[in-house]
Amino acid sequence: MNTVLRIERPGGGGKLAANILHFARVLRAAGLPVGPGRVLRGLQAVEDVGLGNRDDFYWALHAVFVSRRDQREIFDQAFHVFWRNPRILEQMMSLVLPPSPMKEAANERQDEISRRLAEALRSGKTETPESDPDAETEVEIDTVMTWSSQEVLQKMDFEKMSAAEIAAAKAAIARMRLPIMKVPTRRYRPQVHGARVDMRATLRAALRTGGSSIPLRFRRRQERHPPLVILCDISGSMSRYSRMLLHFMHAITSDRDRVHSFVFGTRLTNITRMLRYRDVDEALAKIGEEVDDWSGGTRIGVSLHHFNRDWSRRVLGQGAVVLLITDGLDRDAGSGLAFNMERLHKSCRRLIWLNPLLRYDGYEPKSKGAQAMVGHVDHVQTIHNLESLSQLTTSLSRLSDTGDGPEWRKLQQAA
Repeated sequence: MNTVLRIERPGGGGKLAANILHFARVLRAAGLPVGPGRVLRGLQAVEDVGLGNRDDFYWALHAVFVSRRDQREIFDQAFHVFWRNPRILEQMMSLVLPPSPMKEAANERQDEISRRLAEALRSGKTETPESDPDAETEVEIDTVMTWSSQEVLQKMDFEKMSAAEIAAAKAAIARMRLPIMKVPTRRYRPQVHGARVDMRATLRAALRTGGSSIPLRFRRRQERHPPLVILCDISGSMSRYSRMLLHFMHAITSDRDRVHSFVFGTRLTNITRMLRYRDVDEALAKIGEEVDDWSGGTRIGVSLHHFNRDWSRRVLGQGAVVLLITDGLDRDAGSGLAFNMERLHKSCRRLIWLNPLLRYDGYEPKSKGAQAMVGHVDHVQTIHNLESLSQLTTSLSRLSDTGDGPEWRKLQQAA
């Protein structure tokens, strides 16, 4: 296999150091947290392993630049693009052009290079190992759209966002608030006027006046937001959405009390304490250290079983509202899922299923997992872009306790 490295060993007078620096810039533009320290460690790692084996070179940079499972795909694509194809800029330019109807099917193939990487190479004008530093890239076709970027961002699928659009979406999510309806509690609080007389307070006031008069005292029930429990799927089929939804969960946790957050793939992990860090980057870093099953398989039934057994009595008191975020694709083919969904449904005030696959008009719950879930939820809604998140923040404050919405009725009929 031909290699594009300029020198045989680091420090030999070639351009390897500069190429590694440009490669790090591509990764940073694509969303990976790559700073000067990692670049220096990458140079040292390459110097330690040498250039005799391409796999050693790949894994040396991988060990330095990749810190989370969700970063592996971007790094792998960037490495093979940057270090193999010297004319990749021209190919990457075509990826950000509007697709023609003839190529829509081809754009769905599994090995398509991510748009985040394409934009990183395009916007940064990054120098590839075989490119001329003095050469200029000429843009022959300018396809910049003219409508509002904010409107486009609201309707854009999280899976199709570039690095800059993801950053803008994260900033918009940080400003979101979740207005869950208030429910009456068993406690009372004094009230100046009202329909309910507080007999104890009235008798105490009468004793203070010597019985000459009996001033009435009133009370009313206290109202409080019910606890909110979030169960988020972080399996491979949900990885594109779970990263953005973690920012949404952090914004909710920072806005209100009694929010309990869990993630699950093949096992259940409580991330409530990690989300309480004020800095969202620090919170996500702590979650990355705690969670071991990112982008793997999904065992929804097993995860809900552990939740019902270990956590339901702790967090589902006082009429909690549960947000279950998953696409319903279960590796165990729905084994035990119906029973655990029924138990979860009976233990909470309202169970809301947020499914990104509902963005497709022709979606039907054909998988075993989805069929087991659809009969035990109060409401279903898509959650794939900023607009759907905004709809969620408003629907929670006006929905009834029974099933509602066109998506819910469609799934009930299909099941």
